Amino acid sequence: MPGTGATLLDVTPSSAGTPAGGGEQRPAREEQGPAPGRFAWLFAAVWLVYLISPLRRAWTAAATPLPLRVLAVAALVGFAAGFCWFFAWFRRRRLVGAPPAPTAVWRVLGAGLLLLVLAASGAGEESLAGLVYIGVAAVMTLPLRQSAVVVAGVVALITVLPRVVPGWTPQDGVVPGLLLGCLAAFGVGQVITRNAELLRAREQLVDLAVTRERARLARDVHDILGHSLTVITVKTELAGRLLEAAPGSPALDRVRAEVADVERLAREALADVRATASGMRSVSLTGELAAARRALDAAGIAADLPSAVDVVPARHRELFAWTLREGVTNVVRHSGARRCTVRLTADCVEVRDDGRGHDSTGDDGSGLAGLRSRAQAAGARVETGRSPEGGFLLRVVAEPAAVGSSA
Repeated sequence: MPGTGATLLDVTPSSAGTPAGGGEQRPAREEQGPAPGRFAWLFAAVWLVYLISPLRRAWTAAATPLPLRVLAVAALVGFAAGFCWFFAWFRRRRLVGAPPAPTAVWRVLGAGLLLLVLAASGAGEESLAGLVYIGVAAVMTLPLRQSAVVVAGVVALITVLPRVVPGWTPQDGVVPGLLLGCLAAFGVGQVITRNAELLRAREQLVDLAVTRERARLARDVHDILGHSLTVITVKTELAGRLLEAAPGSPALDRVRAEVADVERLAREALADVRATASGMRSVSLTGELAAARRALDAAGIAADLPSAVDVVPARHRELFAWTLREGVTNVVRHSGARRCTVRLTADCVEVRDDGRGHDSTGDDGSGLAGLRSRAQAAGARVETGRSPEGGFLLRVVAEPAAVGSSA
């Protein structure tokens, strides 16, 4: 059935070739282009064979005026092309962890239904076969309740229309195929969704492992070299004081100068080690997502977090990580919320809750003040206010000018 074939579009080798690394590897993959899944739409096109019967009916219906037959054929061809495009587009969006919003899917389904209405002018009741593709597309892309409404509506159309439109014959045999295809699409779609989540989880684990290794290396550098340089600094300072008590001579003055230089170099090296260790301990957006989930779970707050950070450019990730840390900390400590939602886009991060609201979070606190300073330095702006759920809203938006300057 079309439903099963449509799902084959998503079981292509392109997902297997996705690198398991963090965000640093993805730009290279994007620059290489979508070669692994370039022809994935062909897997959906194979199942368009079920539109041959409506096409034949539209082309050979001698009793139908030629303009209506041409319109029906054009509508069916457009519907087939749109079906292939839709699943290829949806697949690309899902692979990057940003599936389209239900409103966009509803618009596409509405356009497909309109094309089938035009096709009915020449293909008659045979055009109802196209409703199977509408049902399968809804099951694969919409939330469960919305897709159930679509499938129920499609079943009603297939059952009722042939009985109320003069000259049409019942097409009840299409209904079992529709239900079977939708059921298969739902099952395979759930498997593919879980596989995609596992892939993103593996990528996040790699990111976390890299972050932890960097933190361990920073600790080792600071603890080992820092301790040794501190001892060297203290001993050279002591040697300098002892030399000051000795009687003066040209050779001794030279020794004092050299010891002073050694002390200065040791202090500078110690400062460099501390600065390097501090820089290696910079926050990670992937790590902050994982930490946010743990903190919210521990506080008994339901977490609605993104599953990946692919959509965020590398230049914004550190600022967004600090925003996520500050926002989730406020939610856990001050909000009294039951649910926390985080949204990520290419130039915006948003943390909101359904708790007590703006006043309870301490907008003038040092945490938000520090975040404002970071955002200002990065050319971004911080927005706070009341969330749609009635709680607190924290949003950081990267200005277009900042994007250009970063590039």
